[in-house]
Amino acid sequence: MKIPQKKSSVMIEKREVLEALKEVCDPEIPLNLVDLGLIRNVLCKDNNIEIEMTLTTPECPLEDYIVSCVKHKLREKFPQAKSISVNLKFEEVWKPEKHISEEGKEKLRKLGWDI
Repeated sequence: MKIPQKKSSVMIEKREVLEALKEVCDPEIPLNLVDLGLIRNVLCKDNNIEIEMTLTTPECPLEDYIVSCVKHKLREKFPQAKSISVNLKFEEVWKPEKHISEEGKEKLRKLGWDI
């Protein structure tokens, strides 16, 4: 008989979630999802995590893969999470010059990208 493990009661904070998401990289652009500006909002309440994010294009063929990577990373980092949801939002079109962080732009420039 398997004894259920008690989940930690430590509350999850937005900044911790953002740090965890910095470990998830876009499969085509060599940057993490946070520096790419794909994470639009993080909601943490009662150990439930809700991510609102976008992709570089609404027709991204890697949508399922990226969402799966986000969920996997958050489950790994926050085993106490009761639920993890990822909602894709495309109301505002992603633009590299507007959404990539300055740190991200610098990383891309060092790799020879013109941004």
